[in-house]
Amino acid sequence: MEEIIRLTRDLIRFKSMHSKPDEIRACAEFIEHMLSMWGISYTRFDRVNIPSIFVLPETRFAPVLLMSHIDVVDAPDELFSPVEKEGKLFGRGSIDDKYAVALSLVLLNDHFQRLRNQGKSQDSLSFGLLITEDEEAGGHHGAKEALKEIKTDFCIALDGGHLRKIVQKEKGVLRLKLVSRGKAAHGARPWMGENAIEKLVDDYVKIKSHFQESGAEHWHKTLNFSIVHAGKSVNQVPDYAEALFDIRYTENDDIDEVIRKIRREIQGELVVQTKEPLFWGGEPPYLKLLLEVAEGAEIGFEHGASDARFLREHGMEGIVWGADGDLSQHSTEEHVNIESVYSLYGLLDEFMKRIELKARLVEP
Repeated sequence: MEEIIRLTRDLIRFKSMHSKPDEIRACAEFIEHMLSMWGISYTRFDRVNIPSIFVLPETRFAPVLLMSHIDVVDAPDELFSPVEKEGKLFGRGSIDDKYAVALSLVLLNDHFQRLRNQGKSQDSLSFGLLITEDEEAGGHHGAKEALKEIKTDFCIALDGGHLRKIVQKEKGVLRLKLVSRGKAAHGARPWMGENAIEKLVDDYVKIKSHFQESGAEHWHKTLNFSIVHAGKSVNQVPDYAEALFDIRYTENDDIDEVIRKIRREIQGELVVQTKEPLFWGGEPPYLKLLLEVAEGAEIGFEHGASDARFLREHGMEGIVWGADGDLSQHSTEEHVNIESVYSLYGLLDEFMKRIELKARLVEP
């Protein structure tokens, strides 16, 4: 199992940020080289220079699909030098999501080599892989497109949750821009102008009033005032202001109706920049088997979003699951707990073996 951590360290060293597309491509080519060395057939899927890699039987159907990604959020150079201490592996992408790529590859090779020793081919694999490169940028050219080429009964997105928490639903994402316009004037004579910032603040108060829910686990819609752009000079009444909002919503929210109500109440212009669906994984039959294997794990939810949100539009069911990283994603202390990686490997290995055994039992 130490091979997983060695490979994770190798992957972390690639600065696979979207500000460095050459590094993303180099990381993808590194993975392709490994698969070729192992004798495993793969397909590289490119959309607008965004590469995705999938490994499947020739029919492009796999009972189970493991999905992960190699792209990471921006970080200083030092975070791309992996450090291991106190049972944790530190570095950008360690928990989000390069450990998952490494684990998937090692697990795949182990099962593939065992099948080959039995005189069987890649077509006998009980699971396949999808490795994407734009999850942190929205996944629209990676998972959203690549999933059109794949068929599976059960997708495990190794990009969230933890060993004891299997995620069955995640919130949807709505990004809004509020634009307020006023009239410029000299700062010494504000009565001659209309202050766009003040108008924007008034509108923000009205918008915020639609997001007052509270609860112990916060499974309700939320609003984050993220970015504001306004003003050109301290001695000028600003005639333009804009703000960006990050909204997360649940299956209990009619988010379109919320937008309609806000537009009726505010002075400014409200623009929907992005609207992403929420994720609900359904109740696939393989989930029961996984819960038997991962004894003690419970079904839960996450407030964040992942590429799993694209499954439903392709008629697929699944979950989000993963190793333990103490919620350190995107931080300067990002890390993965090494023992949890080993435990996750063991659980997935047993899960896949049981699927293979069931398949053999029904063979004519």
